[in-house]
Amino acid sequence: MTAAGRPRPDGLSIGAVLGQLRPDFPDVTISKIRFLESEGLVRPARTSSGYRQFSAADVERLRFVLTAQRDHYLPLKVIRQRLDAADGADDPAAVLPAPEPVRPPRRLVAVASDDGPAAPDGGEVSPASGAAPADLLPDPEPGVRLSEPDLLTEAGIDPTMLAELRQYGLVRPGPTGYYDADAVAIARTARAMAGYGIEPRHLRAFRASADREVGLLEQIVTPVYRNRDPEARARGDALAAELAALSIGLHTLLVKSGIRGMAGG
Repeated sequence: MTAAGRPRPDGLSIGAVLGQLRPDFPDVTISKIRFLESEGLVRPARTSSGYRQFSAADVERLRFVLTAQRDHYLPLKVIRQRLDAADGADDPAAVLPAPEPVRPPRRLVAVASDDGPAAPDGGEVSPASGAAPADLLPDPEPGVRLSEPDLLTEAGIDPTMLAELRQYGLVRPGPTGYYDADAVAIARTARAMAGYGIEPRHLRAFRASADREVGLLEQIVTPVYRNRDPEARARGDALAAELAALSIGLHTLLVKSGIRGMAGG
């Protein structure tokens, strides 16, 4: 340990760990790292003066946790179970591989119907504009600011459709009048659904349902954010991510179950 009581060069300070993680996880903070430590997901050594000393293995463990949250929306409970299994295994790498990239959405494949034959060789259906459904939902880019003309160009919609999307609350500009990447993805999805005769006015139910879900989750998460301790933001972010993952999973299951019933399954 140095004269100032700081970690030795063979251990990384929390600031150094933050510097290694930031290029891949721009939103990570020291508070987030401390929160993950408090949850038992990483256990750095401590100097006699109480300074954290992170090893290279600790950094990789944090990288796994952050990737599992960001790319796979895994709850901390599941991540902790995987880490615990790896800790007790002879070969941790076999139990705890690096998270795989998120699979792209499945593309719609044409099927035979009363209106006509299926596309040859299982060709893909592009209902509205020729874009494959997997291309309709790009990963949102943080910090994107689009003017209305830019949004129209990126989403491939006309001003009339944008006006309808705004009228029914599906797309909302920010306080400065600009749109973000989520607005582009929503507009592209609405354009694709319009190819099946589903107009923006029909999508009000989706907006209302999403607002109700957000309102429910807000009741749980907001009190956590309002705590005054330094870890409150990290705890709130983690709780919001977990609840969002559970909400999305439940919504997907309910829709799938309803479609099976509609098909007589």
